Amino acid sequence: MPVEFKDYYTTLGVPRDASDDDIKKAFRKLARQYHPDVAKDKRAAEEKFKEINEAYEVLSDPEKRTKYDQLGAGWQEGAGFEPPPDWQGGAWTSPDGSQEYEFHFGGSTGFSDFFEQFFGRGGRYGGTEGMFRGGQRGAEGEQEFALRGADIEGDILVTLDEVMHGSARTISLQRVNPRTGQTETDTIRVHIPPGVREGQAVRVRGKGGQGAGGGASGDLYLRVRLAAHPDFRPRDADLYYDLDLAPWEAVLGTTVTVPTLGGLVKVRIPPGSNNGQQLRVRGQGLPKGKSGERGDLYVVANVQVPQQVSEEERALWEKLSRTSQFNPRQPP
Repeated sequence: MPVEFKDYYTTLGVPRDASDDDIKKAFRKLARQYHPDVAKDKRAAEEKFKEINEAYEVLSDPEKRTKYDQLGAGWQEGAGFEPPPDWQGGAWTSPDGSQEYEFHFGGSTGFSDFFEQFFGRGGRYGGTEGMFRGGQRGAEGEQEFALRGADIEGDILVTLDEVMHGSARTISLQRVNPRTGQTETDTIRVHIPPGVREGQAVRVRGKGGQGAGGGASGDLYLRVRLAAHPDFRPRDADLYYDLDLAPWEAVLGTTVTVPTLGGLVKVRIPPGSNNGQQLRVRGQGLPKGKSGERGDLYVVANVQVPQQVSEEERALWEKLSRTSQFNPRQPP
């Protein structure tokens, strides 16, 4: 089934030969404007951020970017794109082999059909299960099987704000019969519990493939993929925030205001802080399941060196170099 080709380079506003650092900077700039956790108009920003996050998801991953670049530059924006035969798109066959479907997610999963077919987890998650239909026999007197439908797996994009508070989503699951062209659409309500983790499966019972012979339907499993955030990097229940510091701030110490998911907090930077040093802010991370306990926020010192200095500043640096006894190459 043709899908709309997505030009991820255009989405981020970078050339095809952009460096990893350029891609990261472009994402952070756009995400600060459109990320639902930081944007003032969350509803208007949501769709735009989905496009930005999807582009960054692909272009920031070397393996995905290489696979994407193999498509070449010959596709026009908005043109119908027919995936090649070796793509792992969504496909499901009924347990008795009588029906074959392609399936596509819509609504609030956070990913386009293009992404799902090229990079998603679509396809059969679990096989069918057979069980005897007790006391019933077929026309030839043989006992019939009831076959459970196959489980289906997809992806769902979850923001850190949703990890904090939980949310409810409405998504659509389209089943397309490639033989007849007939489409069946199922609207599904999905509840995202607080504290979900990257890769965790959110299970929706009975929304997978249909069973046969009276067997139950399979389940739908939506694998959580955390949306990239312009400020924080999650690791389990902890968050990491890179704090840029001037050299004198690292040497002399200072007090700075840093963001958290719940507001701003002040953090004391001790004198003599090294690049990469981590300062822990307790209880400002993500929820740890249903306990109500939260992880921590780690502020990571990122000492920045000025790239350009005035003549006066240069004179001061030169004076410091003559006066200071510090030698980083000499053991303490």
